[in-house]
Amino acid sequence: MIGRTTQYMDQLRDAPAWAISLAVHAVILMLMASITYVVQGPENDLLLSSTIDQELDEKQLLFDATVSDQVGTNANFDTLSASLSVTQDPTIETQDPVDEKLQEELLDVNVPTSEMVAKPSDSELVETVEVAGQTEHTGGVQGSMDRLTFEIASSLSDKPTLVVWMFDASNSLNERREAIAQRFETVYKQLGMLEREGKGRPPLETAVVSFGEKTKFITEKPVQDVKDLVKAVREIQPDESGLEYTFDAVDQVSKRWQNYRTKLRRNVMLILVTDERGDDPEKLEQVIAFNKRFGIRVFCVGNSSPFGLEKGLIPYTWEEDGKSFTMDLPADMGPETFYPERLQLAFWGGQNRQLDRMSASYGPYALTRLCAETGGLYLVSEEGDGPRFDHSVMRNYAPDYRPIRLLDLDVKQNQAKQAVIMAAQLSRVNTIPLPTLVFRADTDAVLRQELTEAQKPLAVLDYQLVEMMSILEKGIKDREKVGEPRWRASYDLSVGRVLAMRARSLGYNEMAAEMKSSPKPFTQKGNNHWRLVPSNQVSSGATVRKLAAQADEYLTRVINEHPGTPWEMLADRERQQPLGWEWQEFQRDVPPLSNDPNQPMLLLAEEERRRQMANQPPAPKKIPKL
Repeated sequence: MIGRTTQYMDQLRDAPAWAISLAVHAVILMLMASITYVVQGPENDLLLSSTIDQELDEKQLLFDATVSDQVGTNANFDTLSASLSVTQDPTIETQDPVDEKLQEELLDVNVPTSEMVAKPSDSELVETVEVAGQTEHTGGVQGSMDRLTFEIASSLSDKPTLVVWMFDASNSLNERREAIAQRFETVYKQLGMLEREGKGRPPLETAVVSFGEKTKFITEKPVQDVKDLVKAVREIQPDESGLEYTFDAVDQVSKRWQNYRTKLRRNVMLILVTDERGDDPEKLEQVIAFNKRFGIRVFCVGNSSPFGLEKGLIPYTWEEDGKSFTMDLPADMGPETFYPERLQLAFWGGQNRQLDRMSASYGPYALTRLCAETGGLYLVSEEGDGPRFDHSVMRNYAPDYRPIRLLDLDVKQNQAKQAVIMAAQLSRVNTIPLPTLVFRADTDAVLRQELTEAQKPLAVLDYQLVEMMSILEKGIKDREKVGEPRWRASYDLSVGRVLAMRARSLGYNEMAAEMKSSPKPFTQKGNNHWRLVPSNQVSSGATVRKLAAQADEYLTRVINEHPGTPWEMLADRERQQPLGWEWQEFQRDVPPLSNDPNQPMLLLAEEERRRQMANQPPAPKKIPKL
């Protein structure tokens, strides 16, 4: 080994100087290269880490953006998929090593099984759900237009906006359509201050649609000039079918211009102008789901529903055969709730026209909920000519606008609420007969005959009242569990009214039966009629007195606990009518009785009816459908 080393050294001494220099420099470069590799290693790691952080930041920013800004295809739903314009060449590897590494690591994450995820409790399912939107009372069309001007301006400050005016084409809306058309110029002049200068699409575009039995797009494309807008509204042809497929119209309009949201990134507002509830509420859930998905807000300029009633009355004037007719025509305007909550029981004693015209302070259920769910507003522009109530008070009695499945679940858990609904439905199906109060008594035979005929409808009435009372009694044990003022008021009023009417009907029947068995003699000569009149003194049996006491308890509770509401007004009206009866005698001219058995006896009621019909003006041949 030593000899070989000596040989190498001898060879090195014999080598030329340049070779020795080359060898030394090579060794030095190798040492320097080794030192450089060790120092640069951490810098490469830092560079790699920076690249990863930058790509992760970009991905985080991507998912922080709104869904609507991510849509890059022509699909009709929101998606996080990328646009087709960024599709890579299939021959090029599309996944970088960093993404591949991240995905490999994500695959190793242990995801808990579905059994480990806690399910929501029943109490959570029925918990109150807050929804956007509300009902506002604007004091007429002018106030509604002012409120809508503010909403459009707010939308424009966020994004360019498409506003679609949807007009009910019914004849009853002629005046309202014209009033809105006249206000357009003022409204859009105010909104013009928000227009931005520059090329491209204007910030505010408007379309006009009419609906009835069919939906008609008056402007095939949105317009910018207010003159075109006014012209389009005045071109709407009245629909005389009497049908308003409101929700189908909303569905068609939303789908036709959804691209304003998905492609043009604009806000879309639909403004319904109508005085009815719509004849196709079965499409409500479908329309709500679609409009919420695309962020299309729905507003409505409509009427207040009549309290607890499906039918409202709209004054209408029309010409026929050169004559003018003005009538209150029925229209589908309510109710304000999904379930019926008001008993359809007539009041004894006097006319009660105003009680059927009471304002519910809210619009029809389906339209109001559509506005609320989509973040719009139901603007009450008209409340009719019946009693109205303080809106700040009625705010505590707002209908429940949660999804119907939650309403069903809530009702099923409380028998008092079920009882209200079932009794209200029963009162709508069965016609409640009104009793005869005046009886002819020329002879005892005539009196007995009239009393017998009068008792027949009262027997039917009592049967119906007993059926309603048996339904309501099942809810007594759950009445204290009811927390909502609206449901408590509805239950107590229903029980109070049924008890009061049953006390009267039983008392009436007892008074009639006693008179039949022992007709009372007249105290004054010449009197020939008996009249049953209400009395504060309940002179009937113990059952009637017990029913009267219970009725007064429930009705008084409604009055004390719900002041300033429709429930208080109805309870007070029921209490004003005494629960007892007494006989009064009087004289009235009547035609003589006929001895001919084939000739029917002319009753006073029939004579009065014929006399009234003879004095009435001729009726119209055809009553319009609203």
